[in-house]
Amino acid sequence: MRTITLAIMLMFGIVVTAQTTIKGTVVDDNNQPIPGANIKLKNSAVGTVTDFDGLFSLTVEQSPPFTIIVSSVGFEENATQITSSTADVTITLKEGTELDEVIISASRTPERIFESPVTVERFGIKEVKNTPSVDFYGGLENLKGVDINTNSLTFKSINTRGFASFANTRFMQLIDGMDNAAPSLNFPLGNLLGMVETDVQSVEILPGAASALYGANAFNGILFMRSKSPFDHQGISAYVKGGVTSQEAAGDNDYRDLGIRAAHKFSDKFAAKVNFGYLKGTDWFATNQEDRFNRGFTRANTDYDGINVYGDEVSTNIREASGLGIIPDVEVSRTGYNEVDLTNYNAESIKADWGLYFRPWATDFEIQYVGKVGSGNTIYQGANRYNIKNFFQQQHKLELRNDNFFIRGYLTEGKAGDSYDMVFTGININRAWKSDEDWFGDYIQTYAGIELAGNPQGLTTQQKHDAARAAADTGRLIPGTPEFQQTLERIVRDPDLSTGSRFQDNSKIYHADANYNFGHLWEAVEIQAGGSFRTYRLNSFGTIFTDFDGPITYSEFGVYTQAQKKMDLSDHLELKLTGSIRYDKSELFDGFFSPRISAGFTLNENHNFRASFQTGFRNPTTQDLYIGLDVGRAVLIGSAFDNPERYSRTYDVSLDGQALGQPSQITQTGTAAYTNSYLLSSVEAFAESGNPDDLQIGNSSLAEPEQVTSFEVGYRGKVKQFIIDASAYVNQYQDFLANETVVAPLYGTVGDNSLSIAALANDDFQPYQTYTNSDLDINSYGAAIQVSTKVFNGFNLDASYTWARLDFDVNENPDFRTQFNTPEHKVKVSFGKPELFKNFGFNTSWRWSDNFFWEASFGDGEVPAYQVVDAQVNYTIPSLKSTFKLGATNLLQDEYFTAFGTGFIGSQYYLSWTINNL
Repeated sequence: MRTITLAIMLMFGIVVTAQTTIKGTVVDDNNQPIPGANIKLKNSAVGTVTDFDGLFSLTVEQSPPFTIIVSSVGFEENATQITSSTADVTITLKEGTELDEVIISASRTPERIFESPVTVERFGIKEVKNTPSVDFYGGLENLKGVDINTNSLTFKSINTRGFASFANTRFMQLIDGMDNAAPSLNFPLGNLLGMVETDVQSVEILPGAASALYGANAFNGILFMRSKSPFDHQGISAYVKGGVTSQEAAGDNDYRDLGIRAAHKFSDKFAAKVNFGYLKGTDWFATNQEDRFNRGFTRANTDYDGINVYGDEVSTNIREASGLGIIPDVEVSRTGYNEVDLTNYNAESIKADWGLYFRPWATDFEIQYVGKVGSGNTIYQGANRYNIKNFFQQQHKLELRNDNFFIRGYLTEGKAGDSYDMVFTGININRAWKSDEDWFGDYIQTYAGIELAGNPQGLTTQQKHDAARAAADTGRLIPGTPEFQQTLERIVRDPDLSTGSRFQDNSKIYHADANYNFGHLWEAVEIQAGGSFRTYRLNSFGTIFTDFDGPITYSEFGVYTQAQKKMDLSDHLELKLTGSIRYDKSELFDGFFSPRISAGFTLNENHNFRASFQTGFRNPTTQDLYIGLDVGRAVLIGSAFDNPERYSRTYDVSLDGQALGQPSQITQTGTAAYTNSYLLSSVEAFAESGNPDDLQIGNSSLAEPEQVTSFEVGYRGKVKQFIIDASAYVNQYQDFLANETVVAPLYGTVGDNSLSIAALANDDFQPYQTYTNSDLDINSYGAAIQVSTKVFNGFNLDASYTWARLDFDVNENPDFRTQFNTPEHKVKVSFGKPELFKNFGFNTSWRWSDNFFWEASFGDGEVPAYQVVDAQVNYTIPSLKSTFKLGATNLLQDEYFTAFGTGFIGSQYYLSWTINNL
């Protein structure tokens, strides 16, 4: 017994002596403390971070001597050997450059951005603090080559290298490995349901095709957001922002934003965190009353259709409707309602996430459970303008990982809440008050009465139309009245688009992926392998998709491998080769291989040249495949092989059509768009000329996956005091996915030169927007360069220029919409100093964007050139562990817009208080 007791005491003594606590301070070259620096035991997951004063305390189960690794963004890594635990240590980090920053996205493995085989943009904790934008997500707009299209105060759409719309399905957004896209939309709603600012560890943007590693949706670029680990970043941090948004149309309105993060490491084996964010403001009013179709029309024109006026989409030819020769042969539209009458422009975001992190052996092996929920209000512009109200999305992830592998599975579920279509709201408020038949009847009767009476008042044609409209509008529901409000509330709750405007959705995505890095097993070459599997479950109750009979499900999978090899060719030349290939297969399409090859030449520590050849592909989205939605001007009909026939509608046939032997009603399915249709542009030409030879058969082909081949070269390096990052690329597209507008006659066969032509002449037809591939050559080119340096004794100066061009003859192909939607020229400049004097810093940014032509399903139009100046000053009070920031965006107050149809973007003025954000 005595022997056993002695053995236990010896073992306990060993444990006690093996436990060592190191205390110290991390400072920069100027002896200023570095908060948030990482301290880790070498070859271990045990670590901590410095507090606001640069202080740290690290306890390890090991006796000296051992080595700790100290790192912080913007500084060179430091390896310090600890030989004793009796004294505090002071560790000095040498300031580095942007070339020393470590990224993960380019190769799925940590590497210096200097050696990345492709272009990467990075935004870290330091940039979050210094951005003059209101939040970190808006600050990404100042990165080279990045476009942000502002749909709403709470919905900004990020894109790179063109082909953008607010439904930006070519660009992927990942948060800690989870795709943040809404299941029914196939794209994320900006950061509406994304990350809380105090939990942001880093943001990386990988422009261009990346399908070889990330699959079908990584076609035009990826945004990677990484959150802080509760093992490394503990405690409570928070921010609160207050200010105003200022817009000529909306006036000055309050804006507030707050967030809090709480994280605790209970032991070396278990840690947890929780985040909460809340934002509320008034959205940018959209008040453009210009003609949607660029005809120069005003309300005085009978067939006026205003951009942000809804209900006037409904029109008819009053001579054909009346059959009277005394009635003019013109189109007349109903009187619409302004968008401001159909929404309160409440912009709101509520989001929370939490995570449990378990390291059973106190090593780098970790088990994670992460949950995310979010709800909010925003404006989304797709085929129509939508009020996204009380939208809800949740994600749940379970992940096992260490430094060499991960395997994760997650669920994403979205609910539309009380969202509604503002175009159909305007249309159906009109119809709830007076049917289209009665309204046009009153209009025609009034006009005919003036003519039959001999026009005793001598009215002009315009005055006759004004009188007819006034008579038809007598008793119309007036915004602001109880009757109007009651009708509005009833319609936005009704999901039947013939009487209401609400859309419903409860779609889900089930996703799993895994990756293993064999680099620790073989020194000669680093090999990775992985794969993913995804199932879509579409459930819109027949309001968006053709899921009238129940949810639609389909699946896709992919597998990939990558090999990377470094070779020292001489004392000053290193070659880094990376090759990868991925195979993806959707149950709806044939499989595709996506290879990527890149080479990086490092001449010395200051110069790196890179070149890459990569391919990408994109499967048609859920909406490309299964949408079946009447948006008024056309029916959007997806192109999955079984989808067109799922959509059907019964139409009334004109009297002239019935005289040709047609029934009074005809039921047509969406199949007609793909098998019996004319191109819209040719129908418009026929309407003007009356010549059937102008008609061209449409018959869009069913969509297949699109492919891109990309060639890119680049340079990163340091020339004297200048950091330079430059790249150029050429993209060649095959089977480019886009929309085509066609017209399907209700009777006759296209090309028969008789019955189908009569159907067009009698207005017995239905326009469709199809989803199809182009057999045309579509190429895009681009280049970007950024130069960074320090001037005037430590001031940061960054300047970048981006050029992008589409090679496609739009005039020769008017029915095909590429939606390139990016300016040819962009210039961005930032100037500031984090430490102008002790604890005080500032930063400014200036952006200029060239004019360009925006095209999308909502409408096409010119986006004028604009320039924007943002600025901020910040002051840190270490004793309060606080940073105060005073800033403004669009300081010049020159209102602008980034897309046709949206509200003008005004100015924001804000004051923020951030506490303990390390």
